[in-house]
Amino acid sequence: MPLCLGGRASLVSNLLKAPVSLRPLFSYFPRFVGATMTPNSLQRRAFGTSADSRNDLFDYTSGRWVYNEALRLEERRIAFDVDGLRRLAAESVNQSLADVVSLSKLAEGGFNRTFLITLRDGQQIVARIPYPMTVPKYYAVASEVATIEYLRSSGLPVPRIYGYSPDSDNDARTAYILMEFVQGSLLRDVWPALRHQEVISVVRQLTQLESQMMSLSFPAGGSLYFTEDLEKVAMGLGIPLDDERFCVGPDTSLPLWYGRRAKLDVYRGPYQSAEAVLEAAARKELAYLTQFAQPILPLRRERRPGYKCQLQLPSPHVENLERYLSITSSLVPRDPTLSRFCIRHPDLQPSNIIVSRSPDSDDCPVVGLLDWQHASILPMFLLAGVPQRLQNYDDHVSQSMTPPCLPENFDELDENDRANEEYRYVVRLVHYHYVTSTEECNQPHHAAFTDPLYALRGRLFKQAGAPWEGETVDLKVPLIEATQKWKELTGGSVPCPVEFEAEAQRETAALRKELNSLDTGFDILQGMVGLGEDGWVSNEGYEYAVTFLENIKKDGLAGAESAEDREEIMTQWPWDDMDEEKYM
Repeated sequence: MPLCLGGRASLVSNLLKAPVSLRPLFSYFPRFVGATMTPNSLQRRAFGTSADSRNDLFDYTSGRWVYNEALRLEERRIAFDVDGLRRLAAESVNQSLADVVSLSKLAEGGFNRTFLITLRDGQQIVARIPYPMTVPKYYAVASEVATIEYLRSSGLPVPRIYGYSPDSDNDARTAYILMEFVQGSLLRDVWPALRHQEVISVVRQLTQLESQMMSLSFPAGGSLYFTEDLEKVAMGLGIPLDDERFCVGPDTSLPLWYGRRAKLDVYRGPYQSAEAVLEAAARKELAYLTQFAQPILPLRRERRPGYKCQLQLPSPHVENLERYLSITSSLVPRDPTLSRFCIRHPDLQPSNIIVSRSPDSDDCPVVGLLDWQHASILPMFLLAGVPQRLQNYDDHVSQSMTPPCLPENFDELDENDRANEEYRYVVRLVHYHYVTSTEECNQPHHAAFTDPLYALRGRLFKQAGAPWEGETVDLKVPLIEATQKWKELTGGSVPCPVEFEAEAQRETAALRKELNSLDTGFDILQGMVGLGEDGWVSNEGYEYAVTFLENIKKDGLAGAESAEDREEIMTQWPWDDMDEEKYM
């Protein structure tokens, strides 16, 4: 069978057999930087007035993309009134423009650029500006500010807000947030140097902070807003909290607003029930498919061989969304405590955690939790789980919840083997202590993610709300599983309204297996050259990555056995520029 990836196939096959030392295990938290991740912080640059300096402030400079780079850079270019932002920052702390000493780029993430503004008295202010690509407009900034302020008033370690604007009608000519610069170190930067007891301390603190935030009570699902901000754009839509300065309004979760979905007239909250949350995700995507869908190749080009590189119709996904909607009431857990609305950090990972580390203590206090954009208030069973960067479910020791330990012959191993064993030990340690500490201090959360049906419900909700990009198998697989576990889901009280023929189940399982193999090989290749989602790579690694991938492509073309194979390599190569418009 011809492969769209041509000569890559044999390389991938060999890589899958490679020893673990060849895989990207060289840091405790590998930075696969993409749309939702944060690249390395930049060196701080002194503010200047030259055109080049201002362009540096306006342009993305934290990395490169090996394909569609012009589009990625345009999405992240934001020109603003620099003096206006400096003035607003100074005035937010009762000072003047003359008191501003410098403005420097601090970091660039997937959706925002942050700047450090330093005043004459030494005070420092962080200015956070969303990219033009960041959605939902207005709601994203308004909700993040309200979320931070509400959590701060509840005793959580989040930055103080000095000022903000959800739109560009201000002196800076851009939406912005001005906030406290939290003193300390990003956990990402100090993690490799932490002693084991410090690792345990940080993990336990995170579970305790999660317990504190997840105990907060909300009257509905959606996202948090200041009542006065929501009334400006959605009069009467908010559901007030006991503190009437705040209310619950539309959910800012990114899949609800992605691409042309932002223009759809669909309901995005506030949600009065868990079932309403489950339904809204799928109804949004059905509305999108009805208005915009057309036959397309899968967006993920590495997966196209599994579909014989053929256009995929939207109708199977419509059918699977309708199947999903027919069972949403049965996906709500029978234990009402698991459906209680609560809030949680949307991306709890080392780049968003600030610690204050002392060489004389193992405590390593967590002093700041950053980046609350796109935070949602959802039922506990949909928010639950070990954070992606802290989990280690693929490992048998972590699966068994056995207390981890280093091998007895650890000191006798060579340097490379010791590094690998140390890596395994730390990721097991993190997973183990996150789960055990959550069981101790946040029992409802522990009950939610240890529920035997937790993962199935979560996959169904996620895949029903995910943007359709030419595939439906990721939704169909958990739908089939739901029919197989229907009695467990419902207690056997109602018949299952969904049925899949045996042949359809076999075909879906075979496709899923082939796609898993393609995913694995692709991830290994990406890891070898340090690529993240959307082809992001560090500035330092760009030339190597481009050359490496070009050589693989040349080898594939040289080894092509037919003109058809060669054409497929030329037109379907995963790391070439492509037209993304039809997927938005």
